[in-house]
Amino acid sequence: MQFWLKRLYRDRFLILLMLPGLAYFLIYKYLPLLGSIIAFQDFSPFLGFLESPWVGMKHFAVIFKDYEIVQVLWNTLNISFLQIVFAFPAPIVLAIMLNELRGGGWFKGVLQSIVYLPHFMSWVIVVGICVIFLRGSGVINSFLGTYFGIDPIPFLSDPAFFKPLIVLQVIWKEAGWGTVIFLAALAGVDPQLYEAAVMDGAGRFRKIWHITLPALRSTIIILLILRLGTVLDTGFEQIFLMLNPFVMETGNVLDTYVYFKGIVQSDYSFATAVGLFKGVVGFGLVWGANRLAKRFGQDGVY
Repeated sequence: MQFWLKRLYRDRFLILLMLPGLAYFLIYKYLPLLGSIIAFQDFSPFLGFLESPWVGMKHFAVIFKDYEIVQVLWNTLNISFLQIVFAFPAPIVLAIMLNELRGGGWFKGVLQSIVYLPHFMSWVIVVGICVIFLRGSGVINSFLGTYFGIDPIPFLSDPAFFKPLIVLQVIWKEAGWGTVIFLAALAGVDPQLYEAAVMDGAGRFRKIWHITLPALRSTIIILLILRLGTVLDTGFEQIFLMLNPFVMETGNVLDTYVYFKGIVQSDYSFATAVGLFKGVVGFGLVWGANRLAKRFGQDGVY
């Protein structure tokens, strides 16, 4: 006991620095988990947690029977798959391109600042810009109509455009910020490796393939594992702002479905069950991907 007290006293200032972050996770991440019990109740705000009747797995059973849930789950997985295929590699490609700007100096710094900037914009601003450009009387339709005589294209109300627009928005907003981690990994690469490759006659693409990408491999795997954990989380705010009655069938995902069920329709227990199901699936995917990565000899998340 004295040993631990001595260590606590010795590290007291580090512990004080840690307390705000620890308090944040306890208050906003762990304490709300206690509310998950309403997934097993027919919860009523007037009866409270203790008096609401317990119904066991009733709401979880509905998840696998409701056709709307099947459609919403398909939309969620479809958008997540598109984001993994197209949006996840975008920061990698951008980081490699920035890394290849040898001796870029101030130009490289300015370029990095420009690609980082969209990350600091809220989704309200990003979607607002998208609407200004793509609405019926927006910039793009006005340009196409004036110079090519093309009738206005319903970019925002045609379900065929919804998912590509979501992916493109994610790429534009987050690709630049995602390069931070990859550029940090590339900063640790020994420049002598590139010099040796040049002496062996390797061109730029050979150097990228044999030096740059292997240096990023462990980082890519870890981030991919973490991304799989949020495969059912497509981002509520962006999807909600882009939804309209014309694209509801294509764009309604689990996050917005939980909102409509839990907040709009006041079906708190079922919405909580869906959210809990999402978390369990995400945990299972992270665990499975981590085991698979270790089996192939790579460093996992834990």
